Amino acid sequence: MDAVCRVALIRPCDTNAVPTHSSVSGRIQLVYTYVLLSESDREWYTGSTRDLRNRLKRHAEGHVRSTASRRPLKLIYYEACLSVSDAFRRERFLKTGKSKRFLRNRLAEFLTGLRGNKLERH
Repeated sequence: MDAVCRVALIRPCDTNAVPTHSSVSGRIQLVYTYVLLSESDREWYTGSTRDLRNRLKRHAEGHVRSTASRRPLKLIYYEACLSVSDAFRRERFLKTGKSKRFLRNRLAEFLTGLRGNKLERH
């Protein structure tokens, strides 16, 4: 993982635990890359933003065209980066097949709980 990114897993999803740019000391403004799980179609949505709380609120209220019809949504993963270009690079990576395998392994326990504690087959 890039040295400039911090990773956080949300279990259970608590948007109050999401840091804001004002909670970072100094003049550093973090840029977040995040993954949402649609509870209606079980698909993932990946995005980036400077203000994660506001962006999650916009998703929840249906103001984001790409997720409006897929609500409700649950934040399942986010990373904080120090630069916009790093966050966008991570967003592009998190949309690849290799990254989806990475996230499924990283979130295995959480995702297993969503499936009703079924054993995973290999």
